[in-house]
Amino acid sequence: MTTQLQPAVAVTPPLPTRRNAELLLLVFAGGITVAALLIVEANRERGLHWELTSQGLAFLTLFGFAHLAIRRFAPYTDPLLLPVVALLNGLGLVMIHRLDLVDNEIGRHTHPSANQQMLWTLVAVASFALVVTFLRDHRQLARYGYTCGLVGLVVLAIPALLPASLSEQNGAKIWIRLPGFSIQPAEFSKILLLIFFSAVLVAKRSLFTSVGKHLMGMTLPRPRDLAPLLLAWVASVGVMVFEKDLGTSLLLYASFLVVVYLATQRFSWVIIGLILFALGSVAAYFMFDHVRVRVQTWLHPFADPDGAGYQIVQSLFSFATGGIFGTGLGNGQPDTVPEASTDFIIAAFGEELGLVGLSSILMLYTIVIVRGLRTAIATRDSFGKLLAAGLASTLALQLFIVVGGVTRLIPLTGLTTPWMSYGGSSLLANYMLLAILARISHSARRPLRTRPRDKSPIAAAGTEVIERV
Repeated sequence: MTTQLQPAVAVTPPLPTRRNAELLLLVFAGGITVAALLIVEANRERGLHWELTSQGLAFLTLFGFAHLAIRRFAPYTDPLLLPVVALLNGLGLVMIHRLDLVDNEIGRHTHPSANQQMLWTLVAVASFALVVTFLRDHRQLARYGYTCGLVGLVVLAIPALLPASLSEQNGAKIWIRLPGFSIQPAEFSKILLLIFFSAVLVAKRSLFTSVGKHLMGMTLPRPRDLAPLLLAWVASVGVMVFEKDLGTSLLLYASFLVVVYLATQRFSWVIIGLILFALGSVAAYFMFDHVRVRVQTWLHPFADPDGAGYQIVQSLFSFATGGIFGTGLGNGQPDTVPEASTDFIIAAFGEELGLVGLSSILMLYTIVIVRGLRTAIATRDSFGKLLAAGLASTLALQLFIVVGGVTRLIPLTGLTTPWMSYGGSSLLANYMLLAILARISHSARRPLRTRPRDKSPIAAAGTEVIERV
């Protein structure tokens, strides 16, 4: 009698990729965008145009290609990241289009065109798909950490070396102007420098955590280990001094402190970093006029409401006019705020959507940030943890700096709102940031590969013996 004994095999069902949920959410985001466009047209033009439908279809088709890239090359990516960003981008396009209508009514062209922003959206989403497609493993970035750091610093310093005619706008030297084209290199530098910080801190974590002197309950690092912090301090203060850009300086340095704290779990690094930045800020206040003007405008905006304080005063009036529920899309006067489509787009939404609508927009950003932090927790490698946490923290810090500036919580900085404000450099850089975060999310949520069954000759012989019993 032959008895066959089959070993018990545990069959694990495949984890759902949630791509269908992502597709449905993208359709929902496109529907909200089209509805917002219809409301704006109805309130401003007192009628509807069929071309709005084609714009909505173009929006859905564009993000449909991004969805296909994720479905094919990163199927385990968090299904909330792309739809939430698509909704933020769509609302930004709606507000820029709304400002275009005001320009057409009064015969001026002081705001950028929504068609240009749509073109930049096409380029940015295409870049997102390319990064997701060709960056097969985020750990490849760690190999080029020092290269990214060098390129990031060089690119960041280029505007300071160019003449004012090629780099300066509104008092800040943050642009590289070429014939028919201009970019803001700081938007890309923040990503490159975060890759550099994460790679260096992972490679030298033991030096940051195991050595140092103890003083007043804190573990102080050795001077040679303090060199990266001092380099970041010099770079950030240098940006503030030579490029007159408070926002980029604050964002770079705060992002670096967050990554250092996450890597070392030592609060002493944060204290030292804050002390260094405070000393540099105080020195810059007394040494440079543009820093002093920004701070004085923040403290006393109504002292010169028609001059230096005009922007922030108009922004505060917009929030006051919006109240709880807002004036409605197309019914406000956001065009009275200078740079409403770039630096002050949050004020425009605050007027027409009110506190409720603005809180909803901030909640969308919170979803992206929280999902990025969850990705950092779930990622299995140290470099991915630091990079994902750094990217998510950078988004949180940039949002805080922007909203704090337009609401007069902190001095005005001039940073743009991610994915909503007009600007090709900002849109392109933030979509590349999202692509890296999506790639890390895919790696974190992807199921571990189980070891295949042993099919060696010895195992086969053992199975044959069992079958003959």
